[in-house]
Parts: sequence; C-alpha cells; structure tokens
Amino acid sequence: MYIEIVPNRNSPPAVLLREGWREGNKICKRTLANLTGWSQARIDALRRVLKDEPVLSAQDAFVVERSLPHGHVQAVLEALKRIGLDTLIGSKRSRERDLVLAMIVERLIHPCSKLATTRLWHSSTLAEEVTVGDATEDDLYEAMDWLLERQSRIEHKLAARHLGQGAQVLYDVTSSYYEGRTCPLMRFGHDRDGKTGRPIVVYGVLTDAQGRPIALQVYPGNTGEPSTVPDQVHKLREQFGLQQVVLVGDRGMLTQTQIDKLKQYPGLGWISALRSSAIRDLVQAGTLQLSLFDEQNLAEISSPEFAGERLIACHNPLLAEERARKREELLKATEKALEGIARQVSRRTKTPLTAAEIGQKAGAVVNRFKMGKHMELTIKDGAFGYARRSQNIEREAALDGIYVIRTSEPPSRLSAADTVRSYKNLAQVERAFRCLKGIDILVRPIRHRDEQRVKAHLFLCMLAYYVEWHMRRALAPLLFDDEQLDQDRKTRDPVAAAKPSASAKKKKALRVTTEGLPIHSFETLLAELATRCRNRCRIKSDPKSPTVSHLTEPTPLQQRAFELLQLLPVTGSSHS
Repeated sequence: MYIEIVPNRNSPPAVLLREGWREGNKICKRTLANLTGWSQARIDALRRVLKDEPVLSAQDAFVVERSLPHGHVQAVLEALKRIGLDTLIGSKRSRERDLVLAMIVERLIHPCSKLATTRLWHSSTLAEEVTVGDATEDDLYEAMDWLLERQSRIEHKLAARHLGQGAQVLYDVTSSYYEGRTCPLMRFGHDRDGKTGRPIVVYGVLTDAQGRPIALQVYPGNTGEPSTVPDQVHKLREQFGLQQVVLVGDRGMLTQTQIDKLKQYPGLGWISALRSSAIRDLVQAGTLQLSLFDEQNLAEISSPEFAGERLIACHNPLLAEERARKREELLKATEKALEGIARQVSRRTKTPLTAAEIGQKAGAVVNRFKMGKHMELTIKDGAFGYARRSQNIEREAALDGIYVIRTSEPPSRLSAADTVRSYKNLAQVERAFRCLKGIDILVRPIRHRDEQRVKAHLFLCMLAYYVEWHMRRALAPLLFDDEQLDQDRKTRDPVAAAKPSASAKKKKALRVTTEGLPIHSFETLLAELATRCRNRCRIKSDPKSPTVSHLTEPTPLQQRAFELLQLLPVTGSSHS
C-alpha cells in the first residue's frame, strides 16, 4: 500500500490510499480510501507507517532541555522599541545601549541590584534577547556611566517629542532614604518615606501634562523644594529651548519668592496654589467671601496683593468634611497623650518634674500630631494643664474645603475650570512617584555609593517608568486602570471629588473584560505574560543533535495583550 496524490484541474489534489500488484508485465492498482480530508500531519504519519519507519510521539522523540519565561520580556521589549526609546538612548546599536535596555527591562520585570540583575536575566530570555549573557556587574556600572553622560541629550529628545511652545509642564519633588553613609548626596532632610534617622536623596521630575516623564534632576538630601525650581526653569528655557511654557507646581514648590523670580522671564507662566495663611488673609480682607460658594463651588476673584495674577477660589464640601474629621481625630489623640503627661506630673510629688522636663514631653506630643496651634499649654514646675484654643479651631474650620489656585495665564488661554484641572494634574506626577518608589520599579533601596551612580540609577528608573507609562496606556483594557480617565479629566467638574467611570466600576465589580478575560494589575499581568515560555528541545535519542527553540502557544489573555501592544503608540501618547 502507498499514498498517491492525484492532481485535479480546478480542485485541490486528491490524496488516495492505494494498493498495487503486478499481473505479468502489467501493474494493477486500486484505491482503498480517500484521504483528501486528512490533515498533513496524519498523512505523514501514515506514510511513515507504510514505509515501516518508527512512529514516535513528540514526548518520546524530543526532550526539553530548558524552559525560560519569555512573554513578559517580549512584551516590554516590544513596547520599548515601538515607542522608540532604544533610538532615543542611542541612535546606533552598541554594547552600552544593549546593557542599558536590558537593565530597563529587568527593572520592570524584576527590580533588583545590579549584581542580582546579571544573575536574574538568565532566568528569563532577556539575556538571550538582548545578547548580554556574558555581562558582569562591572559592565553594568560602565553602561550606567555611559547613560549618565547622555542624559541631557536623551532629555532634550524627550522634550522635543512631547513638549512644545506653550505646553504645560508638571514638576514635583520627592525623596528616597539611603542605607549607607558614604554617598555625598545623602544628607538628613525632610524624609517623605517615613524612615526617620536615615539620610535621604532628593530628586525632582518634570513631566508633560499627561504625566509622561521628560527629565529628572538629583539633589542632596537637605535641599529644599523651592530651591530646585530655578534649575528647572533653566532646563526648560536653555536646554529645551522652550521660551513659552506654563510650569505647574504645588504651593510648597512655587512659593511667592519663586514666583517673583518666574516673573523675570517673559513667556514663562505658572499655575500653583495659595497657602492657608494667604487664604485666611483674603477672607479677613473681604476679598474672598464665603457666600460666593452658596450656589457654586468655583469663583474667580482678584486681589491687589496678587497683582497681575488670576485667583480661582474653590470649595469642596467632601474635602471640608474630611478635614474636619481628621482634625478632630488629631485633637483627641493629642489630648489623650497630654492627659498621660498630666497624670505623670501629678504622681511625681517627691521629685516633681521641672517645667523644662514637662515642656519637652508636651512639645514632643504636639509636634507629633501637628496640633500645637490648637492647644493652650500651661507649664510650671510640678504642674501641667492643657485646653483647646476654640477660636483658632473655629477660624480654621471656616476655611475647611476651600483652596485657591493662582496663575499667570489669561482667560483667553486658560479658563478658570481648566486652570483648576491643570493644577490637579499634579496627581500624575504623584502616580509616577508611587510607581517609582513603591509599586513596580522600586527605586529603593539605593545600593550605590558613588554620586554619579546614584544619579544614573535614578535616571534609569525614570526611563523604566517612561516605558511603563506607555504600556499602561496600551494595556488599559486588561488592567484595572480607568480607560476613560483622560477624557473625563477634560470635562468633569474640576472641584468636585473625582468619580470612576461606569466602565471602571464595571471592571472592579466583575473583574473581567467585555471579552471575558480576567482583569489584572500591571504587576500580575506581567507575571501572566511570563508563563509563555521558550523551550529548548533536542532529539531524545541523540544527545549531540542540534537544539531547536519552541514557544508555548499564547493563552487568549496573552494573545490579547500582544495585540494591544501592537497598537503602540496609543492615542494620547503620540509624539507632540
């Protein structure tokens, strides 16, 4: 018996199982079965049986020598290249560029020390994909030095891509603690991580209006936030060549002193907010009347104290309730702690506490809860008393939920509502800090001792977030992220508390997409993608046979994720 393929003129060829024999000088044959409907694999298997060749299952014929997670590496590398970060870092491929790209990818899939990086990227396909399998930690340090030398050029390219004349630029500052004592950048200062007693490093991040990181600058830990603003102005105007730009910063950043300096630059605008003391002065002067909020939550006012500026006063009732609740809780906690001190003073009759000792204990309490302005303390040798300052509390309570946005931008360029929305966009930078410090990229612990390496490490983490920012946009249908958020920010009430869209609520309630796929966080989605592996196989009977690579078939979720990444750059992330 044998298999014969018979051509047809206007149809696919017929595949027939036939039997042949000889009668004298004549060869006879007959058809036993029509195999045209069979798959090619079944036909090939039958052909081997007819030839008396051994037929083995894949399990018997091949052995998997090694299986490496690949899907998450594939996803991050594809996103990185689609947004053009590789060419931004270096226009031509080089050993240093490959190492930097590999460190960025590893930072997203498994953040760790540089030594651990050289170990861990062998536990996935990353080392093979970027051809860095032979790299040591010293090679990584040299690549970081190479990256730091190119930082200004990379930032200039990012600014040219995402910023333009008249653009809004968000700026904020944060800090991270340091475990050692050797780096000169590490100083004691205002620690935002809550790790008291440890030195810190301060760094500021510039982003576009959507929160996409553009530039990063590192400062010693004892640097105050406002003192970093002039550097950013110089960077925007001199390095990026942006003469007309609107800088958005919080009230602790853009102080009156810094705003006075900004006024020296024609074309440079700002959006910030007033401190509570300035708002109180406006109320006392009658410029800001609380009756303005009887029928509306936003009103534009003017004051001679802020000549040439627009002031937009806002009132949020929910914020007022929250501040009142929090103040009352802090007052009760302060009173409870002070009551403990009062009992201690009353018990010490033989060796009474001195006024200095009592003051030290009471000062520690009011400083801890920040309620010193609301408490009246009576301190004498062997005597202690306390009471609430009711008038102070009432004056502060009257301003609960009220904040005032200030800007140099005229109404023709920016309406009052859009001014408030622009200021609230600072939440985009805060989200960047959360991703950098505590969710995905994990800036800390900072393990480098050299000042330049610390700067390179932080810049590397910023570039990793740049990739993550774009990936989150592309993968939003599979994430808990609100897909309507960007659009809603442009149209919703700028003062009222933000509410999730209907689609976001549905996501969180059902935890599945409209296609029935499970919803993930960014971290768990990368973990799911990592289950797609690259298997290295060889013929089982021949240990010296060549190996072949084979990828596991993608699951429906993985397939959908790769389809979404094919759409990069997504709407809202295109070059501007």
